[in-house]
Amino acid sequence: MNKIVIVLLLLITQFGFAQDWKTNFDATKKTAMAENKAIVLVFSGSDWCAPCIKLHKNIWQSDAFKEFATTTVIIEKADFPKKKQNQLSPEIAKQNQELAQTYNPEGIFPLVVVMDKSGKVLGKASYQNIPPNEYIALLQSFIK
Repeated sequence: MNKIVIVLLLLITQFGFAQDWKTNFDATKKTAMAENKAIVLVFSGSDWCAPCIKLHKNIWQSDAFKEFATTTVIIEKADFPKKKQNQLSPEIAKQNQELAQTYNPEGIFPLVVVMDKSGKVLGKASYQNIPPNEYIALLQSFIK
């Protein structure tokens, strides 16, 4: 019985710190408008881009970023995986291509685009080897 309680508590804790990465940009913009929040759109090659993987591990998975993402912004990921087992649905892949044409025509990976609630670009960043609080401050500097 005690083991079940411990497992349930661990699961609840994990879900409490889970991020809500969006994958439908139209829905993301509607949510941003409704909640009056900025949008952070991340272009990532999750299974082949070393700086993307470092950004994910060092920044996106940090408790500081999770709190920032929950309270301040709506986060959307435009992923471009290469491995067959990681391929996205055709609809999401098409949307990500369209987002790349609009917001990342240079094909930079990773690219973090900060926008206002209507989708107007406020600033762009890429991977930087800095602590999460400094990266969050960089993103916040675009929003102000």
